[in-house]
Amino acid sequence: MTYAALLQSQRDFFASGATRPLAFRQQQLQTLAQALQAQETAAVQALQADLGKPPLEAIAAELLLISQEIAWARRHLPRWSRPQSVPLTATQWPGRATVLPEPLGVSLILAPWNYPLQLALVPLIGAIAAGNCAIVKPSEVAPHTAQFLQDLCTQIFPPEYVQVVTGDQETAIALLAEKFDKIFFTGSTRVGRLVMQAAATHLTPVTLELGGKSPAVVAADADLEVAVRRIVWGKFLNAGQTCIAPDYVWVPRSLLPAFTQQAIAVLKKFYGENPQQSPDYGRIVSTGHWDRLRGLLDGVEVLWGGQGDRDQRYFAPTLVQVTGWDAPVMQEEIFGPILPLLPYDDLAAVRRQLTQMEKPLALYFFGRDRRPWQQLCQEVSFGGGCFNDTIAQAAGPHLPFGGVGASGMGRYHGYHSFAAFSHFKSLLHRPNRPDFGLRYPPYPTDLGWLKRWLGG
Repeated sequence: MTYAALLQSQRDFFASGATRPLAFRQQQLQTLAQALQAQETAAVQALQADLGKPPLEAIAAELLLISQEIAWARRHLPRWSRPQSVPLTATQWPGRATVLPEPLGVSLILAPWNYPLQLALVPLIGAIAAGNCAIVKPSEVAPHTAQFLQDLCTQIFPPEYVQVVTGDQETAIALLAEKFDKIFFTGSTRVGRLVMQAAATHLTPVTLELGGKSPAVVAADADLEVAVRRIVWGKFLNAGQTCIAPDYVWVPRSLLPAFTQQAIAVLKKFYGENPQQSPDYGRIVSTGHWDRLRGLLDGVEVLWGGQGDRDQRYFAPTLVQVTGWDAPVMQEEIFGPILPLLPYDDLAAVRRQLTQMEKPLALYFFGRDRRPWQQLCQEVSFGGGCFNDTIAQAAGPHLPFGGVGASGMGRYHGYHSFAAFSHFKSLLHRPNRPDFGLRYPPYPTDLGWLKRWLGG
């Protein structure tokens, strides 16, 4: 079947109205939850094969987040999907105004390889909850998980409703040439621009979940022990292949030796003297990405780590010191287990620099005094972040997740996933009487009464 034919079959199924009933949507979500639970072992094995994910990371950072999103959507979908009454203005009275959520139609979900299960299925949960059909294109860079997703969805969904399409970059290009009603893309800023260009051809709305260099800032009054432990955990989770991982750390110059010493001690405690032997440390997804990371070590001082095994896709957790922005490691999002430490002397200068940089997907601040964090939140634009932690802002359905500027557009998780795949239709219901003649020509010449009535 061609992509055009697949898309048409989904359009026909959507037009039948089958996806719209609340009971249907809730049943599909429940079916997905049950299938994932039944195939948990196979899912963990696929994630281990692609990324060397420890079982705990595979379950906690992928499967549990998916099941949490499904449960939240099923619980709240009756409220999300019902028409919402809104107030009337004076010119709309008498009448009744409502906002009706409706599905957009047929959606395309382009998923990345770093959390290949979660970042394919959480958007799909939103698409299903909103009443859409969907085509999911997982990343070919994580082939075992892509195959797992295709097998899973083939077993539980008819292809005219949800279909997983596997393939390489050419497959994605061919899909993007078709006219969808919504495109949801997670990946790099560079590819995000290409997706947006393709979507513009058909005026298709897009959600872009991108990335960028997400900083962590350590204040002079921070609890250094806690700050180091949480930064190291957030950075080296999934071997650094996390879009909201701390990309680099600003450390007060006077604290840099202590920070470095404690970070090395934490890394040894987490992964042992030889992290390659640790069952809790993942692998780089491909040799191509391994080569890219190796190149980022040029021109920097390696404080710890730096070793690797290309054939095994092992790249050691690595600390490096940088003094500016000229090194390759500071020119692009790292997306791997290299953590640059950047000394600073003036927190106000750090804040000013952040306002001049591309808007990151995340920002983290560690300190006892909340006021510098609050000032950062007021002055620096970023997707989301944490005070005295990392990563945790993305681990639940209550907070919307998304970037701004170069780090993305749109948001999802919880209600916001439903909203991302919905159109909110504005409806005004008017009675036939009364029918005020004042709004019809010929118009009166004295408009003072009109301004007073309207509050002008």
